[in-house]
Amino acid sequence: MRYWKWLLPCLGLLALHSALSQAVPAPRRGTYRGREIEFPNDPRQFKGWRHYGHNAPVWKVSEELPQDVFTFARLRYPHRRGGRWTADYPEADLNFSFRLHQLTSVQVNPYPVILDIDPAQLRGHPFLYVSEPGHMDITNAQALVLRDYMLNGGFIMIDDFWGGEEWQGFQSAFKKIWPDRNYEELKPDHPIFHCVYDLPAPPQIHSNVYWQEMNQRGSTTMRNEYRPDPATPHFRAVFDDRGRMVMLICLNNDLGDGWEQEQSDPWYFTHVSEKHAYPLGINIVFYALTH
Repeated sequence: MRYWKWLLPCLGLLALHSALSQAVPAPRRGTYRGREIEFPNDPRQFKGWRHYGHNAPVWKVSEELPQDVFTFARLRYPHRRGGRWTADYPEADLNFSFRLHQLTSVQVNPYPVILDIDPAQLRGHPFLYVSEPGHMDITNAQALVLRDYMLNGGFIMIDDFWGGEEWQGFQSAFKKIWPDRNYEELKPDHPIFHCVYDLPAPPQIHSNVYWQEMNQRGSTTMRNEYRPDPATPHFRAVFDDRGRMVMLICLNNDLGDGWEQEQSDPWYFTHVSEKHAYPLGINIVFYALTH
């Protein structure tokens, strides 16, 4: 993998804001497409469906500061029929953790975690990843837990949904979480697009299937990514009363696929994963944990 020349050494400051325990929750069980599966503490050992995460490397963290690590945390949330919180798992979680470790001086936990909407679990994890929120179906009590988490220092990244229909599907959960706040549309000059990697424009990350089909025949069966309404990426942020960004919504984007599918083919890695998905992901983590 080519190292990006504009990597900022100051990314090591993240370690000062990421003093997280490496204690991992007990293995979780869940239902996927009608069958019960287990989510082990080490995602490399996941056997719920075919994946290549078992090849992900393991590395050592500092023996001097074993607790000062960043842990990639994915939220498990209730959803309506047709939804899933598992999109791009486990490769996205493992690959992004490895690239963050490889390309920065941040101490990164090699074992990503899955967290429930539980204050005790969320505490100590300043960054939370949510995938495919278009069918999220949370209660008012769960919404309050997430709101309190963010207003007390946490940050939630929302990723992997497309178009007005999926946006409307997320609106119910959004309004429960933020009954008295709205989002702000980020402009291209916002620091989150320039703080580590100076991105020329807010990127749009498509799935590997989309690009394989488009490159082969100029059309795609991925209609959720191809309709007119998902043509423009939107980055919508929620801020607290002090102006700190607490939620970033990446609409018409799929960073998770850019991380998960980095090995799907060399073209996708060079033009999507390396060029857009990892730079933007690292920018988001850096910005979230240093502001």
